[in-house]
Amino acid sequence: MNDYRCVAETVKLGKDVKLSQFVNLYGCEIGDDTKIGAFVEVQKNAKVGARCKISSHTFVCEGVTIEDNVFVGHNVAFINDSYPRSTTAEGELQTEEDWKVETTLVKRGASIGSGSTILPNVTIGENALVGAGSVVTKDVPANTIVAGNPARILRTSESRPGGK
Repeated sequence: MNDYRCVAETVKLGKDVKLSQFVNLYGCEIGDDTKIGAFVEVQKNAKVGARCKISSHTFVCEGVTIEDNVFVGHNVAFINDSYPRSTTAEGELQTEEDWKVETTLVKRGASIGSGSTILPNVTIGENALVGAGSVVTKDVPANTIVAGNPARILRTSESRPGGK
């Protein structure tokens, strides 16, 4: 029976990871007790911490680090190239040698709303909340709520709903 999951041998899965059908994981690390939804891709050299929830249709590209206890809503896209091109100046199809991966860090306890786009070279701080549909173009401070395109600070919150 085919369960429609593509998990490469190069993936480091923690204990009690829950994978939905139709996931594509390769060369990445997934921490203990994390749940990965359907139609999620996590690329090589990406890291997802423990006790995270990555909702369906999300793309986590190379260069993204997601720390522990992070929620990522449905259809979130991480970007790792500020100036993407398909070809070199000579007109040849680009290869990995033709570009440099740009990184993104999502710190412990952050939440990213559905439909958000996270541009490269940003840090989303601890317990920060990114509103649904936001485009994050610069760092988000810890304990801050941002929303919009581009995402702007709405307010700060010293304590997370739900306690911890």
